[in-house]
Amino acid sequence: MSSIADTTRGAARVAASTGVRQVSRLFDLMVAAAVLIVLIAAYHIHMELTAGDWDFWIDWKDREFWVTFAPMLMITFPAAVQYLLWTNFRLPIGATLCCVGLVLGEWIVRVHGFHIWSWFPYTLIWPATMLPGAIALDCVLMLTGNFVFAGILGGMLFALLFYPGNWPMLAAYRLPVEHIGSLVTVGDLIGYVYPRSSTPEYLRIIERGTLRTFGGHSAVVSTFFAGFLCILTYFLWWHFGMLLSTTATVPNKIKKWMGL
Repeated sequence: MSSIADTTRGAARVAASTGVRQVSRLFDLMVAAAVLIVLIAAYHIHMELTAGDWDFWIDWKDREFWVTFAPMLMITFPAAVQYLLWTNFRLPIGATLCCVGLVLGEWIVRVHGFHIWSWFPYTLIWPATMLPGAIALDCVLMLTGNFVFAGILGGMLFALLFYPGNWPMLAAYRLPVEHIGSLVTVGDLIGYVYPRSSTPEYLRIIERGTLRTFGGHSAVVSTFFAGFLCILTYFLWWHFGMLLSTTATVPNKIKKWMGL
């Protein structure tokens, strides 16, 4: 009888332990999903308020300002999340996770807000991708394990791979056409004949001359300048992630549940 009772108690303990593990796993999944949603929303709002129109419209994707500002503003959240994931979990996926979430959030907004609600064609509003640069940034951190090398080499690669990574989608809009006696690109022509607003910033010409049409040196100069800006921005936001990690107070019981 005692052996039967011991077996019953053991089975009850195993069942209780299994139930606790299942509840803990479910809690981890819920926390991970909530954090991912908040990260996507915050990163997308950051891009809307900073990069803004440079990433909304095809004619704003020029060889100077778009190539310079978009990578510098996109590397912010990846740097901070890289610190949190690498320092606490040794996961070199921070940049890729952020950029995948950003592309997902941007496409949700472009489909529902820009296309379905306002009927803008996808050819005018497609978002830029930063996945090649994000993968390179994570690979540098994984191979070196040092945020200094990740900031210098990975930050430069983050900017250098931005224009080539978007070139397959952008190339068709760089074809030269003649418009009212001027040589412009297809992207420029779209901006001329399809204005979104009467405000002056939607009617300006970013570059002048034929070098822009035939892919002159301005994109190369802007890309390398963006690389130096990305290095500085990476180190700044890496320390923002460090500050967030050190000042965040999580109760010990929740830390134990999360395995921190």
